[in-house]
Amino acid sequence: MIKTELPPIGKINPAVFDGLIYPRLGAPSKDILDGPMHGVDCGVVRVAPGKVMAMTADPFFIVPDYGWERAAWFAFHILASDITTTGLKPSHLAVDLNLPLSIKREELETMWETVHRECLKYGVSVVTGHTAKYAGCDYPMVGGAFMTALGDEDKYVTTRMARPGDKIVVTKGAAIETCGLFAAACPGLIEEALGPELLKEADGFFEKMSTVEDALTAADGDARKAGITSMHDATECGIWGGLFEIARASGTGMRIEKESIILEKAPALICAHFGIDPYASISEGTLIITAREWAVPALLARLAAKGIKASVIGEVKEAKHGVKVVESGEERNLEHPVADPFWAAFAGAMELKAK
Repeated sequence: MIKTELPPIGKINPAVFDGLIYPRLGAPSKDILDGPMHGVDCGVVRVAPGKVMAMTADPFFIVPDYGWERAAWFAFHILASDITTTGLKPSHLAVDLNLPLSIKREELETMWETVHRECLKYGVSVVTGHTAKYAGCDYPMVGGAFMTALGDEDKYVTTRMARPGDKIVVTKGAAIETCGLFAAACPGLIEEALGPELLKEADGFFEKMSTVEDALTAADGDARKAGITSMHDATECGIWGGLFEIARASGTGMRIEKESIILEKAPALICAHFGIDPYASISEGTLIITAREWAVPALLARLAAKGIKASVIGEVKEAKHGVKVVESGEERNLEHPVADPFWAAFAGAMELKAK
């Protein structure tokens, strides 16, 4: 096994995953239709003839600086955004809460009431979990959670299903989460640097940090019938990372027109201020969709009807073409960013805020 060091922060790099995790996946099962794979948000298991269960797991991510209701809303939508990339509706949730000793009853009450509200909204049932306070636990990682979706085997999609000829559609644009998190956690810094109007605009991006409505609207009840071949939310390493991961999972190439990617004013200015590439920065809320060409007009119409901005940014190609980005008429290879620039910039901003 090739020895590769762990990154200082963020997700482990592909080399570590391939060498350490991927060769050790426990007992094999013929019922696993989609197992662990780079760029695939969910696992999918056949649970009965013609029926599947998609599943995803993530840290239960609570940042009190966002406000308890907002923080809990985001924790739910991190999971729900992943599971709905299958095109299936979320169904069940398990939550392990390893809470800091400092948490107060009213804080926990607000947090859990918010989770309950979002579960009711999307028809999700909480089935099991664990709740306790422990020394050594701290924000933002206060446990973990597991969400599932149930559906028909011939209706779900994953990123491995993208294929040459598909058009690539991106919702909302670049650096949605980067913008929302900076505004929520460091409002004073943003206001001082960019002004109160920009802060107000940036703060509105927090509620955009979910792809649940995007994915359910795109799938329209049956993703494959709607011509959707894959969906992927652009989290770590943003749009560049998400595109690269779809290409790798599906064994395809891509040709991307950078100027076609939406970049709103607030994310652009915040990224410029903190020296971040908005296309490589964390962007929960941005959904990357691949779809058959015939399906794109109806897809864009459905998204527009829900008030979700979207644009066609390129096309899936055969693998031999590689993943290319066209900017100002010049074509270059797209490489995976590996390290998301958000984390270092955000850590620096939080240190500055604390002074």
